[in-house]
Amino acid sequence: MKTDIFNDDWIDIVFQGRNQEYGAYSLRKLSAKNGFIAVIIAVSVILVLAFTPRILSMLEDAQNESALKMHEETTLAEPPPIDKNEPPPPPVEPPPPLKTTIKFTPPVIVKDEEVTDTVRTVEELKEVDLGAETQQGDSLNGVDPSLVEAVAEDPDAGKVFTIVEQMPEFPGGEGKMLEYIQKNVKYPAIAKDNGISGTVFLNFVIDKEGKVTDIKVLRGIGGGCDEEAMRVVRSMPGWKVGKQNGRAVNVSFNLPIKFTLR
Repeated sequence: MKTDIFNDDWIDIVFQGRNQEYGAYSLRKLSAKNGFIAVIIAVSVILVLAFTPRILSMLEDAQNESALKMHEETTLAEPPPIDKNEPPPPPVEPPPPLKTTIKFTPPVIVKDEEVTDTVRTVEELKEVDLGAETQQGDSLNGVDPSLVEAVAEDPDAGKVFTIVEQMPEFPGGEGKMLEYIQKNVKYPAIAKDNGISGTVFLNFVIDKEGKVTDIKVLRGIGGGCDEEAMRVVRSMPGWKVGKQNGRAVNVSFNLPIKFTLR
């Protein structure tokens, strides 16, 4: 009798009368099915490995083609055309010029015999009927009107500025000011005896003439140091005035003076 070993019936013949609960029977019974599944898995793995480079290449080409198409579709917006007939913008008007004063020309003093105008006496003036006679003259009380100074009102009168275009300056600059303070400050005896030291902060105003005015102590240390600092500042020479819009103005100035015991 010829037996087909690929048929599962021969396994039953071999294990007839034997313990079929043993694992060998199950393995033999399922060997054909397991072999078929193994062949399918092996073939699938081989196919995946063989076609993976091709698949990756196709995906990369598709991605590049999509990016190229997107780049071609993206175009820059063209700027609007320039209208050559459009009038140019109006020119910027310059700021109005600063008001200036008319220079006063001092009157010329001449000798009495050279004076040609006659001066009326009180009696002659009484005889003139001011209500009936109108006299046209070209002078004001004997002074030529062209020589009268036109003085504009100062808009900064009375103001005290903190920062201006041209700040006040001690003669010779800041270095000379520090040198002046060091030479003129005298350490008060009371401060020495009590071991007082520190910095006195002063505030003062440089007026339109460059003088030091309105000296105040912002923060003092006592022991006579505050008064000594004010004395030295008060004795300073005239400063170079501060200016705003070309005019001299009052400017507030802060100054610390340090007292150190050695």
